[in-house]
Amino acid sequence: MNQPNSLPAQPSSGSFSKDLVAGLVVFLVALPLCLGVALASNAPPISGLIAGILGGIVVGILSGSHTSVSGPAAGLTAVVAVQIANLGSFEAFLVAVVLAGAFQVILGISRAGFIASFIPVSVIKGLLAAIGVILILKQIPHLVGFDADPMGDKTFRQADGENTFSELLRALSYVHPGAMLIGFLSIATIVAWDKVKFLKKLPVPAPLVVVLLGVAVSQLFRSFGGIWVIESSHLVAVPVTSGPMDFMKSALIFPKWEILGRVDKFRI
Repeated sequence: MNQPNSLPAQPSSGSFSKDLVAGLVVFLVALPLCLGVALASNAPPISGLIAGILGGIVVGILSGSHTSVSGPAAGLTAVVAVQIANLGSFEAFLVAVVLAGAFQVILGISRAGFIASFIPVSVIKGLLAAIGVILILKQIPHLVGFDADPMGDKTFRQADGENTFSELLRALSYVHPGAMLIGFLSIATIVAWDKVKFLKKLPVPAPLVVVLLGVAVSQLFRSFGGIWVIESSHLVAVPVTSGPMDFMKSALIFPKWEILGRVDKFRI
């Protein structure tokens, strides 16, 4: 009786080239998504990049599964934005992230993942549907170029006195034609990519096409000038540093541990 080979199969040069291309595509898609998720969560854009890069590397190294997925999760934006507003600052929110990570490690070591089996599927679907509705309603003003973002604007009653629906009506008075055209063009591209057969068969994913298309159209509008130019206030600003030490000082944000002494901040 033949003994099974215990050594893992070595990747061929063909699979390596495919993995390299796939990794590059995922990187180009995930990079703007990390920025977008951080921006939608009222978190610093650089935090989205750091979380995406470190999350991908750490999960890829530690996970024993070849089907594990790590990357920006739009479903958590509403949760993150509300908690940043409740805790008062992003530094205080990082304390909650560290504690949540510690609990997750403990649960993983304890093999407690079976607890998820007791949560009804309808609860998960309802949660994701509710988050999806919040994201759609809250991102419509950005779609038309209205980028006034008060802290806590993911709640129904916003800090600036507006609510979700009055904010939508207010946004109609601040429509930016260039931003609105790019937004609707991006939505149309994603929808068409799933509906048109020959587009769906292409190896290039729709989000990557949308990112490249948005950049190209934005540059085209700059040549037009006037009301079509998308100013810096409508763009995601990532801090530029001169070197590693400057990055450590200016870009990295650390938890504010003294928040643990504020019991009133940790309310349910």
